[in-house]
Parts: sequence; C-alpha cells; structure tokens
Amino acid sequence: MIELWNYYRSGTSHRVRIALNLKGLDWQYRSLNLLASDHKQPAYLDINPQGLAPALVVDGEVFTQSPAILEYLEEAYPTPPLLPTDTAQRAKVRAMAMIIGCDIHPLNNLRVITQLKALTQTQEPPVDWIGRWISEGFAAIEALLARDPSRAIGCCFGDQPGLVECYLVPQVYAARRFGIELSSFPAICAIDAYCATLPAFQAAHPDLQPDTPQ
Repeated sequence: MIELWNYYRSGTSHRVRIALNLKGLDWQYRSLNLLASDHKQPAYLDINPQGLAPALVVDGEVFTQSPAILEYLEEAYPTPPLLPTDTAQRAKVRAMAMIIGCDIHPLNNLRVITQLKALTQTQEPPVDWIGRWISEGFAAIEALLARDPSRAIGCCFGDQPGLVECYLVPQVYAARRFGIELSSFPAICAIDAYCATLPAFQAAHPDLQPDTPQ
C-alpha cells in the first residue's frame, strides 16, 4: 500500500502527486490541513518528526522530503522513467529541477511567508518577495530550455515530461496564485499548458484533491 500524507495546495505535495501519477502507481490520499496545523499534531509527528508535508508511506516504510521521495520513486519504480539514461543528462535535468527545489520554493513556502508576515506585521502575502525569487529562477530555466533545441515543445527535456515538470508545474501554479507575471517565460508557459492536457497532471492539480475547499 502507498499512502501520501499531503495538502492540496502544498507545492511539495503537488510534485509528488504528479510523480506518483506519471509512474502509474495506485496510491491513497491522506489529508493534512496545514492551515489547521495538522502537521504539528502528535499523530503526524509520529510519522514525520519534522512535521512537514509530504510524507510517503510504502508498506509501512516512511519517506520524507519531496526530493528524496522523487528519487525513491524513480529507483523503486523505474518505468516509466523521470530521468534520462545518460549520466550527464541526468545531472542537467536534476540541476534544472533544483533551481526550483533549492532556490525558489524554499524561499516562498508557508513557513517563510508566515515569518515574513510576522516581521512586517501584515496579513498580506509578500508578493514582491515571492515574485523576485520565482522570476529569477524562471529566467534561468527559460535560458536553459532555449539551449536545448532537441527537446519537444511541451517538455523540459526530451519528448516526455519527467522530473523537471514535477517541480515546474506546481511552481507555475504558485506563481499564478500570487499574481506573478509570467509573460516573459513563454517556454515555461508552453510546458505548463502541455502538461495540463495530460491525465497525470490533471489528477494532481490542487483544485481536484479530496481536501480542496469547495
């Protein structure tokens, strides 16, 4: 049995949902309401002592941290692959994904935004802060995409979505949620539009989860 403890709007949860769907795995949705602090309750801390989403439970074995979860899924369920077979290309794909995983998302996650609101004594999300890091990271990804004429128009690498799209699509969703202007990133927008036509991405969308507010 595969269970994913996650929150519908969490970017890290979203990326794991995409990967599970791309792999064609049968999995169970376990809801964590981050706004209600479900992730800080003893029952969840027994699963993930760090108290963060998501956590993947496979036959009783717990995996945390979405980058590690995605790597686990790639190794445990190698078909279809999220990464190319060539070692150098795998490194390039991982680097592109980590622009989001290391340099964009950590600066814009719920903990950081909550702390920024406290420091600035405002209830409004720090859109300038959020936009700066998304725009800088997306500019780098856009440049890397332009260097690869062999990729399919709707993909970050090759002709099938994989690891980068698992990171990119949730970050585009977050950018739009906060009203970040994306017209300067046509390749990224084209990839997001293409992925939106695929069942694996459609089923993972935050608007369609069991805990999505109606």
